[in-house]
Amino acid sequence: MTDYCAKRVPDHVRDKVRVGFHIRGNAVTLYEERPHFRDRTHWVQIVVAQFRYNQKTMQWTLYCADRNSRWHNYQARPTKDIHRLLREVDSDPTGIFWG
Repeated sequence: MTDYCAKRVPDHVRDKVRVGFHIRGNAVTLYEERPHFRDRTHWVQIVVAQFRYNQKTMQWTLYCADRNSRWHNYQARPTKDIHRLLREVDSDPTGIFWG
């Protein structure tokens, strides 16, 4: 995920946008950060996607957030390859991840 986040944002705009992730239990949450519009020294996180690992099936499931940051199962099939789900987030065919 570190490599994915580093490659997602070009060097020349990293003072305006960053992409990062948090790991909590079996979930990896991908987020975007931007400077707060009133205080440019404070960065605001906006959740983008969540990947949940099921230890029994050894598969990852992709979730998207609604406007209240509640997670909902996304239409991608669970997979053992998290990179496939990252490609789905990158392509964002429904506009739900990156807008």
